[in-house]
Amino acid sequence: MSIRSFLILTALLCGCAPVSAPPANDTSATDGVALFSAATLTASESITTEAIREVVAEISADRYAGRGPGSEGDRAARAYLAGRLAAAGFRPGAADGSWEQPFGLIGIRADQPSSWAFSSEVGDLILDQSDDFIVASGVQAAVASVSDAEVVFVGYGIQAPEYDWDDYKDANLEGKVLLMLNNDPDWDPDLFGGDTRLYYGRWTYKYESAARQGAVGAIIIHTTPSAGYPWQVVQTSWSGEQFELPAGAEPRLQVAAWVTEDAARELVDQSGLDLDALITAAREPGFIPVPLQLRTSIELQNSLSQATTANVIGLLDGSDPELADEVVVYMAHHDHLGVAEPTPGDDPNVDRIYNGARDNGIGVAVVTAIADSLAALPERPRRSTLIAFVGAEEQGLLGSKFLAAEPVVPAGRMAALLNFDGGNIWGRTSDISFVGYGKSTLDEVADIVASLQGRIVRPDQYPDRGYYYRSDQFSLAQIGVPGIFLRGGSEFIGRPAGWGEQQLLAYERENYHQPSDELTDDWDFSGLIEDARFGFLAGLLIANGDGLPAWRPGDEFEAARLEALDAL
Repeated sequence: MSIRSFLILTALLCGCAPVSAPPANDTSATDGVALFSAATLTASESITTEAIREVVAEISADRYAGRGPGSEGDRAARAYLAGRLAAAGFRPGAADGSWEQPFGLIGIRADQPSSWAFSSEVGDLILDQSDDFIVASGVQAAVASVSDAEVVFVGYGIQAPEYDWDDYKDANLEGKVLLMLNNDPDWDPDLFGGDTRLYYGRWTYKYESAARQGAVGAIIIHTTPSAGYPWQVVQTSWSGEQFELPAGAEPRLQVAAWVTEDAARELVDQSGLDLDALITAAREPGFIPVPLQLRTSIELQNSLSQATTANVIGLLDGSDPELADEVVVYMAHHDHLGVAEPTPGDDPNVDRIYNGARDNGIGVAVVTAIADSLAALPERPRRSTLIAFVGAEEQGLLGSKFLAAEPVVPAGRMAALLNFDGGNIWGRTSDISFVGYGKSTLDEVADIVASLQGRIVRPDQYPDRGYYYRSDQFSLAQIGVPGIFLRGGSEFIGRPAGWGEQQLLAYERENYHQPSDELTDDWDFSGLIEDARFGFLAGLLIANGDGLPAWRPGDEFEAARLEALDAL
């Protein structure tokens, strides 16, 4: 884009008086003051290492006990965040005029059996809990049980008419336990987005899909490449008390499980078949479910509880009477995994608190810093700003799902969402990753801010991991709101190629969803500060623009957006 086009587009997006564009042959560097006022740039500079470190240190401190949903630490975190918004000059944004949008949770603590038996004509195969399998209750009841059910391999467990793909082929799967592959078909760029994982590849879809077939159980085969995280993440994320929104009339499984790849191979071997051959067959659209000649029973004794958590909502009123009823949403989830339950033989001195400093103390701190900077502007943005610190994200995006179901502002008046979940703790980058790049006109906004910072925007660097469907922007996308989900860049200044990926993989291997996710002295905030300022400036462009961002024609969420706008 030329400098002239760059400035003109910026003027159009921000709805301000056209800037004085240089002559078409002028190749001088773009002056940031020409894009944003001096006051705006000064406000962005208030997003500093000290501002973000302070909030990360606070929210990830041991006294918050890992911010488990409904816990005392959760309540303390919500009170702290409401106080920060009030101090910044925001007003309560929940429907009843309070800071909190409460929602109820059902806690399910499943007593997982130490082993799980699968029977065939040649004998029994016994899998060990944690090492081989993890199982959770699919029902909000005192007992979840499967009795002498047949096990059937169902490929990817996907029904996608738009791709002429149906793994079930009208098979009678009532009362069966379904064994299925993780991810979605990824070998053809014209099929399921190629290596970009769609919602069809998420575990939530697979369990929902199995329940719609009348199955009593579903088992997903875990591999690190197909999941995007190692087995230890399944072990920690699916142990202890699990939370859900209260059940409705939707079909539900009795049990939802994972097995390791090695355990899956043993299961299929026990049936006299070969897992690799089944995987090859599952790659064909003509695949039909394969009974494995295995039968299984399992019973979980569940302890049920009720809890309440809340989304913390703040509003900063816009300055334009015609646009102030529309909002730009900044979002970060405030919860984490709480405290690990002790097991027999544990060292009592071992740290069991899931502090969640990077996930998602960083996101909370970035949004808090942006809120402070927005409120400090001498002139408010044209549109209003809605800050949503949502709860129970780690339990399946529950807080943002509730916000989408009970929006405090109609979906058609949500101009766009900027979501922050995790962040860069390793230094400055020459790029920034935008998960969802290519889906909406927000691409242009991101490109403008990146150019101002002397950076480039890259799409999701790990499209096979399905990050778009793993964080809270997905919930609002489902009601039509386009969003920007920023993840740190991958090209670190002064570092060799691939260095950034090494750091990320090491974090996932050692700290992701582990008690070791803590604020340490070796964090480098310089890149995170740039990313936070990026979000601040991108939000201002959206807030001050004349028109609303839109999905690209044909995008999976375009119809929801049109419906939301029609509802106005």
